[in-house]
Amino acid sequence: MISSWDSLWYLISTILFIIFILFNQRIQVFLWLQEINQVLRRLENMVKKSKDILISQLKSYGISSPNLSHKISELLEFFVISPVERDPFGVLRRLEHLLDTERQRLHEIIRGLVPRIDGIRVRNIENMIEAAIALNSLYKLTRHYALLGKKTKSVFMIMQLEMMLPQITRFAEAYYNAIVSFKDGLPIGDGVGALVVGKLIRRNKAIIRSVKDNTVIAEANIFNRKVFLIKALGPGGEVGKPGKVIEELVDNHARHDQHVARIIMIDAAQKLEGEKSGEIVEGVGAAIGDQGPEKIRIEEVATRYGIPIDAIIVKESFEEAISPMTKEIADAANNVVNRIYDIIKTRTKEGDIVIVAGIGNTIGIAQ
Repeated sequence: MISSWDSLWYLISTILFIIFILFNQRIQVFLWLQEINQVLRRLENMVKKSKDILISQLKSYGISSPNLSHKISELLEFFVISPVERDPFGVLRRLEHLLDTERQRLHEIIRGLVPRIDGIRVRNIENMIEAAIALNSLYKLTRHYALLGKKTKSVFMIMQLEMMLPQITRFAEAYYNAIVSFKDGLPIGDGVGALVVGKLIRRNKAIIRSVKDNTVIAEANIFNRKVFLIKALGPGGEVGKPGKVIEELVDNHARHDQHVARIIMIDAAQKLEGEKSGEIVEGVGAAIGDQGPEKIRIEEVATRYGIPIDAIIVKESFEEAISPMTKEIADAANNVVNRIYDIIKTRTKEGDIVIVAGIGNTIGIAQ
């Protein structure tokens, strides 16, 4: 015999089942929106903290502007409009001009805020601002799609955004950690190429011949080869213009009937999940992660004179690339130095001219 409690439980279960069937999608959307709002609050907090770090850093250099917070807020909205790509002729030349203008404009803004600051600190603040702009853009883009999904009641838009939240959070945390790294002037994972060349300069007592476009050109004798060592000017947050420097170096030697035998490039590269940080991999091609202008200069000058390009990469995650350099990546730099010695010894002959370029942000890494 069925008791009254069994009947009541059966009735409640039936009602709940019907509600679940009818409102399942709405319940799921509600849960997704709750998770999205939680991440948005976290991103907003990161943006506020990044602004506070920038303001605190600028004030430590003596700035006392009453509307500094407003100026920083405006600066975080700074943008670069990409050049027209429908007419591909000269697109990289136009892109290079825009990137140069962006760097010059940021430099002028910082100099306007803190006139007496030295060059190293200017470059570090530029890096902080660039990371803060990326973080702010990520927050605003995430908020845009969340509000648009709610406004249009688009289940698919909200679902896609919810599925992207883990990746968005990873990027946001990486950008925030980068701001802290740049503030303290610490070497970051992306600087492993510059670290390798810095070691080569010191170990071989290389002579610094010149500094062009914030890029150091040093010369050393390694196994009776004339080796040019190229890296960005440190220890400020600088990437330099290795492509332009390599192009000019090769062309200048060609005009004097001196042929560059080989170009060796070292850079960090993003690892795949499951791969080990600090793993060293060798290949061919211009190992440089710029937007195109520097890479094409290297490829064109190497093609013009038939110069082989060796590429050595150190694998690391996106977070590691813009965070303080880990022990695994720092240790890998010593192994890369030995690989370069081996390449010079086995793939070139005595009297050859070789270019070794360490690519990456040289913050915290001197010559």
